[in-house]
Amino acid sequence: MQTVQLYDPFAGAGLDSLFRGLFKPVQTAADSAVAIKLDVTESGDAYVVHAEIPGVNRDDIQVTIEGNQVTIAAEVKREPKTAGDANNGERVLRSERYYGAAYRSFVLPVELDETASEAKYLNGVLELKLVKKPALAGRKLAIQ
Repeated sequence: MQTVQLYDPFAGAGLDSLFRGLFKPVQTAADSAVAIKLDVTESGDAYVVHAEIPGVNRDDIQVTIEGNQVTIAAEVKREPKTAGDANNGERVLRSERYYGAAYRSFVLPVELDETASEAKYLNGVLELKLVKKPALAGRKLAIQ
């Protein structure tokens, strides 16, 4: 004979743990920089990089090219609170948005021409067109 069990539709659904974790503070490493996510494609004469850097002003992004190494750094700034926020009795219940440094450095197989390379930033995506340096033709050595 089988036993009768009481059915609880919310048991095991994870709702209890969802509400319990709602007001817990999120632990992040304050001094570490977040890695920027990117896609790199190659055409005949250039590499195209799409890097996600949401919530950053274009003036807060630095791109450095040294030979075949590319470095992207950005500063994500917190929006300043107004004096009226505290007067309205508001309090922060949860803050998950990241504020601080974002950084990514990578090496490509060919040296890059930094003077011909271009950068555009639109809707949180940085697009880099990194032009390859032309390969130098080998020269013949005179045998003495």
